[in-house]
Amino acid sequence: MPELPFELSRRRILVAAGCLALLLFLGSKLLARPQPSAGLAPPAAAPTETASAAPTVVVVDVVGAVRRPGLYRLTQGARIADAVSRAGGATPKADLALINLAAPLADGEQVVVPRRGTGALAAPAGAGSAGAPAGGPVHLSTATLEQLDSLPGIGPVTAQKILDYRQQHGAFTSVDELDAVPGIGPARLDQLKDLVAP
Repeated sequence: MPELPFELSRRRILVAAGCLALLLFLGSKLLARPQPSAGLAPPAAAPTETASAAPTVVVVDVVGAVRRPGLYRLTQGARIADAVSRAGGATPKADLALINLAAPLADGEQVVVPRRGTGALAAPAGAGSAGAPAGGPVHLSTATLEQLDSLPGIGPVTAQKILDYRQQHGAFTSVDELDAVPGIGPARLDQLKDLVAP
């Protein structure tokens, strides 16, 4: 009989240890359950944050007399000066007096920093988004794809070639430089001379 209480206490210890292990296992499962439901709430909030964050970023193409031309993401409300700064700043050949550094940026805008001596006129407030006032010549150094495409004999493909040339070589210094753009020959150049300006 003395062994029975010892055997009984051993069984009680084993049962208690088993219950404790079961409680720990169930507790960890119960504690783990609220985390997935809590994890479901942030993804529901995440699209709202993404939707509200999307309009606060603008992407601009900075070309011309800057150290690192390319596409840059900036916060909405940024100015042309911010875009030039993100592109490594202006080169020593840049003529910053020809652009409005205080103008706000728009998504999809191209910012052209002209070189000194190009003779290009300062663009209106948008700097890279306007080529010419209504009825005036289209400025090759600041015109958008749409403005170039509106010229007679220039389609979207040739307009893109003009933009590519401008990105590689900087602002136009002369209308005659159009002759170096593939797809524009002497006849087309004569047709455009009165409609465009550097």
